[in-house]
Amino acid sequence: MGAQKALINIDYTNDFVAEDGRLTCGKPGQLIEENIFALTKSFLENGDYVVFAIDCHEENDPYHPETKLFPPHNIAGTTGRDLYGKLQRLFEKYKGSKHVHTIDKTRYSAFCGTDLELRLRERGIEEVHLCGVCTDICVLHTAVDAYNKGFKLVIHENAVASFDPEGHKWALSHFKNSLGAEVR
Repeated sequence: MGAQKALINIDYTNDFVAEDGRLTCGKPGQLIEENIFALTKSFLENGDYVVFAIDCHEENDPYHPETKLFPPHNIAGTTGRDLYGKLQRLFEKYKGSKHVHTIDKTRYSAFCGTDLELRLRERGIEEVHLCGVCTDICVLHTAVDAYNKGFKLVIHENAVASFDPEGHKWALSHFKNSLGAEVR
């Protein structure tokens, strides 16, 4: 049997993707909806572990560094934190399954301040696949942490996006050339 694998689906929420999202990456994020949906569905149907790592903030939190950097977004208890489009319906269908976990993350990396590493290790997972937004922020920081923790990395190029085309392109190169990730 090959290495156990998991998909980490990062921040594909209304606030980050919808046209009226509070911190949307807009069209680039919307254009990957079918790819993210198909990728997530294939992992779920195969019985692989899928983690939805979803940014979670308190409005006007004076202690959080992002409060000074960005407008309020992904506020606890708001629909801005719901998964965007068809992904929300797919999540509803599979939530509660032993193969699905949701993490409320408060930093760019899905590993920072969460039990993600513990959950992956408990399941014998050695390979993490990443998708979501933004390529050069939360996907990047999650990838760096996964690399530093010794996980094999696979980035799905057609299932990551950013509001910044240059940042997106740079991050894809960094995944491959600095983290040794497989970019598919």
